[in-house]
Amino acid sequence: MKALIISPQPFFSPRGTPFSVYYRTLITAELGVEIDLLTYGQGEDVEIPGVNIIRIPRFSFLGDVKIGPSFLKLFLDIFIFIRAVALLLRKDYDFVHAHEEAVFFCAFLKPFFRYKLVYDMHSSLPQQLKNFEFTNSELIMSVFKTLEDKSLKAADAIITICPDLRDYVDSLIENKEKHIMIENSIVDPVKLRKTSLSNDYNEIFKKPDLPENKKFIVYAGTLEPYQGIDILIQAFSIVVKEVSDAFLIIVGGNKEQVEKYSGMAKKLGISDSVLFTGKVPQHVARKYCTGASIQVSPRSKGTNTPLKIYEQLASGIPLVATDIYSHTQALNSRVACLVPPTPYDMAKGITGILKSETKGRTLAENALKLYKEKYSRPVYVDKMKKLLSILS
Repeated sequence: MKALIISPQPFFSPRGTPFSVYYRTLITAELGVEIDLLTYGQGEDVEIPGVNIIRIPRFSFLGDVKIGPSFLKLFLDIFIFIRAVALLLRKDYDFVHAHEEAVFFCAFLKPFFRYKLVYDMHSSLPQQLKNFEFTNSELIMSVFKTLEDKSLKAADAIITICPDLRDYVDSLIENKEKHIMIENSIVDPVKLRKTSLSNDYNEIFKKPDLPENKKFIVYAGTLEPYQGIDILIQAFSIVVKEVSDAFLIIVGGNKEQVEKYSGMAKKLGISDSVLFTGKVPQHVARKYCTGASIQVSPRSKGTNTPLKIYEQLASGIPLVATDIYSHTQALNSRVACLVPPTPYDMAKGITGILKSETKGRTLAENALKLYKEKYSRPVYVDKMKKLLSILS
């Protein structure tokens, strides 16, 4: 089989990237599909046998592509569309695998080129416009809702990534057999192609010296408002009063976000016990996480399951997470310490595990067992095989 995968996002960015696109592409190629991957110019190439990565121009003078909807993405998607049409005119693909908004023009082009269409749906795009405060226009959201519904109808196969999105899609489509939920749960290391930049990663992003004899609480991810970093920092100001050797490491975030939350830590008088790393490559983030006594996910709102949850389940390190639907789709009280999204409750959860190694060890062991049963690589591969069987 031959496939065109279209990913309108940076691929692959070592400072934080759409891992899901990488793993979808990797496993599809391993299952024998010949792939062209069309994506943005921003990012590092990766080693995926059988995959030809095709990029539109970088347009570096316009800056980096950020998380969520943006006018820059709309501009770049024009070039993605033009290049996609050129590829479809030259090659005969068995199916087109469209991520996120790429499905809109892929659904439009489908009758002309007669391919089967996969809609890889990581979120409801009208909801995303609202969550990222891109627009409050009911007209624009209505247009995106109409496009989304038509794309769901046109798709021959639909992938969703969590139960909330699965239930939403099932409420809209008649043929539920074409719909499969594939969580973004693989945690294999990404193999970057040998370039001058990738060769210098260890030199550029050295892990700074950390204080000795500390119990590290580690958060790794974006620092967007919905991630609850303010809750975490306030909680830690309580934790460090009870557990003097506690030390908080916050991995991720752009310069403005780091400055904002560093200021909060300073006001609370805990700067000496908090490290902000800013954005770092995946392998550096994992180094911080593997040295943790506790990992945390303080997210305050949202419905999609965070990708980092699966890595946290597989880590063998106890997890403290907020008791919201975004987390409880994958977590329960046997595998994580679930707490209400308040500073006091998060502090209580963290100190409880720091003071009881037995409790933390039990949670971590249960989490790893759950990961192997429901989210591991073999489970993921079986779901991808099912996807290909739907298309064939």
